[in-house]
Amino acid sequence: MSPAQEQIPGLAPASGLEQRLVELETRLAFQEHALAELGDALAEARLERAGSDELLQAVLADLRGLRGALYADAGSEPPPPHY
Repeated sequence: MSPAQEQIPGLAPASGLEQRLVELETRLAFQEHALAELGDALAEARLERAGSDELLQAVLADLRGLRGALYADAGSEPPPPHY
């Protein structure tokens, strides 16, 4: 029996080891692919959040401007008609 064919205590025969190795490599490839997809999704979510943050800041700036226009100095407003 050649050294490659010898049974190592606690391990399956060479064909079993090859099968297990193929299975582990397949799992690893699947996990690497899933990790890459998650990384892409995270990058996309970060870009979307950055856009949302910019939009929110623009809306808040517009709201501040409107508040300033609506609540201008009361002294510059004409008196209400009932006075």
